Amino acid sequence: MALHSSLPIHRKGVQLLSLALKVQEQMPRSMKRILGEKITQHCVDMLDLMALANASKREARAEYIERLLTIQRTVTVLLHVGHDARYLSPKLWAESIELLGSIGKQAGGWLKSANKAPAA
Repeated sequence: MALHSSLPIHRKGVQLLSLALKVQEQMPRSMKRILGEKITQHCVDMLDLMALANASKREARAEYIERLLTIQRTVTVLLHVGHDARYLSPKLWAESIELLGSIGKQAGGWLKSANKAPAA
């Protein structure tokens, strides 16, 4: 088992959290707490789930990865709302979608492998 912080999905998650903080800085004051903090907290939750999934076995791992994918979709929706309302720049929007797509693909592959793994 690799250290969770050395996993490619974790590195993308850290990049996404950094981007979420930039998004929160750009938002109008009225939206920072309502939308910005939610996005940032969900990114932190995703990093926690990545670490938990890496430290778990089979069924528990699959459950953590499924929760990770759910939060990934939620962050995508929240960022989409922010982009549509022009609370974040097109550049940050594009970067966030690229990172979220990468995290989704990696988590999907990880979930497949967790579901195929033989019982220990």
